Amino acid sequence: QVHLVESGGGLVQAGGSLRLSCAASGRTFSSTNMGWGRQAPGKEREFVAAISWNGGNTAYADSVKGRFTISRDNVKNTVYLQMNWLKPEDTAVYYCAVLSDWNTRTLSDYRGQGTQVSVSS
Repeated sequence: QVHLVESGGGLVQAGGSLRLSCAASGRTFSSTNMGWGRQAPGKEREFVAAISWNGGNTAYADSVKGRFTISRDNVKNTVYLQMNWLKPEDTAVYYCAVLSDWNTRTLSDYRGQGTQVSVSS
């Protein structure tokens, strides 16, 4: 099993950048597809980005494509989300999670507590 803890959130102006980190513990991390999701107030959780177990494949939601980059370091057991050109509509709690289905971009309920990202206009 994998235990996940996110960090790196904060308040930033529109057009700014943040880098989120997700520290994982557990023996299966390096063989697990991972992803980031987010949930804005009053909205459903949504998929943001995914990365395969070896980092060789990535996928993004259309709303963040070209602005966000997901990466991982299997030595440090960490997944990252570099967020550039942030917009107010990116404001949400961001969480990392085990990816349960690559084809449907479904994030499992096995996720961290999340980190708040707030973007001011």
